[in-house]
Amino acid sequence: MTRIDRLVFGETREEKPVHLYILRNSSGAEARITNYGGILVSLAMPDKRGELSDIVLGYDTLEEYTQDDAYFGCIVGRYANRIARGRFTLDGKEHRLSVNDGQNHLHGGTRGFNRAIWDCKVVEEEDRSGVVLFYLSHDGEEGYPGNLSTLVTYSLTKRNELRLEYKATTDADTVVNLSHHSYFNLAGHGAGDILGHVLTINTNRFTPVDKGLIPTGKVRSVEGTPMDFRKPTPIGEMINRDHGQIKIAGGFDHNFVLDKAEGEVELAARLYEPSTGRTMEVLTTEPGVQFYSGNFLKAVKRGKNGSIYGPHHGLCLETQHFPDSPNKPHFPSTVLRAGEEYRQTTVYRFTVED
Repeated sequence: MTRIDRLVFGETREEKPVHLYILRNSSGAEARITNYGGILVSLAMPDKRGELSDIVLGYDTLEEYTQDDAYFGCIVGRYANRIARGRFTLDGKEHRLSVNDGQNHLHGGTRGFNRAIWDCKVVEEEDRSGVVLFYLSHDGEEGYPGNLSTLVTYSLTKRNELRLEYKATTDADTVVNLSHHSYFNLAGHGAGDILGHVLTINTNRFTPVDKGLIPTGKVRSVEGTPMDFRKPTPIGEMINRDHGQIKIAGGFDHNFVLDKAEGEVELAARLYEPSTGRTMEVLTTEPGVQFYSGNFLKAVKRGKNGSIYGPHHGLCLETQHFPDSPNKPHFPSTVLRAGEEYRQTTVYRFTVED
């Protein structure tokens, strides 16, 4: 049986109330979600000894999240990842977006979905509990065309799965690419770096990037590169390789082209932490996953319970369409037409190994 509680998390500077929703299941697993940014504030999962630890990086207070620049735990949109030069052309019309990452547009812009206060309702069922988040992104917000109505449902199941289901509709043609941006550390959010985690990604290909971390438009084989995670491989064995793509990003910040059927919920990646036995499988309908190794946590951050977060202390596996797809017609399309519905499902499944 699963259950849910609601607490007051605080108020924004505009005196808007923000809540924290606590999802629990019968095995003791717990997810805490706030309607500010749709942020997963904490996720407690058991290890091989049955002990619970919070395995996502984050903060203790709402105020810290309102000042966050690392996108800890949030829903990113309207467009997850980067759009080159903050512009794209749709049906012959150029749209200019806010620029917040050098010359580029990143994760929805200056005030993306991570800064929104979402409307929220509770869902309680026999095998899962959840919250449904709703946000209306108005026409012209951050430069995007169309009024976009977005629903994101977080569910915690009795099988220790955290499930995210996304839906969106628009009244004018636009582009959409939603994702989730938790930094995972399966040893515990304050346990140090993730270089000993063992990663597998279900792919033979990735999209190389230029110096601005924008895909070049090419799709390359992982064969013979540090991007080759086809077999379980410790991240630390690859991250310091003498390779141009690693040097550009300061680690991993790359989109991997998944080997899967279009639109089906299939395995994208598997992460294992040896000391705790915790394993996380990522399943998704999306064609890509961005593996980000926390390279930009360069300025040491103070996180939950006084923990110190530094470079590579957490990693993201962001299920998505590809970065800069609106400017790369040969990439899977991110165009959402008026009258159509955007759908995406991602599941984080947790188990343990001895």
